[in-house]
Amino acid sequence: MKARVYVTLKKTVLDPQGQTIHRALTGLGYRSLKAVRQGKVFELELNGVSKEEARRQVERMARDVLTNPVIEEYCYELEE
Repeated sequence: MKARVYVTLKKTVLDPQGQTIHRALTGLGYRSLKAVRQGKVFELELNGVSKEEARRQVERMARDVLTNPVIEEYCYELEE
């Protein structure tokens, strides 16, 4: 079982890196670009667990270790 956890800053948190990337891209001619928010992706491989157990473990790992709940939020996807 594989999981991908996407971690991003909460919408209410300023994203200076995203703003810098946005300025760089618009400077390169991408004028239709409205906004950029940067984040990170974790790819996890779980061995010998059911889909429901994988869901529980990934949820716990994302909540307890992979994110700072004060400023970040996450979502994830599972694939077999």
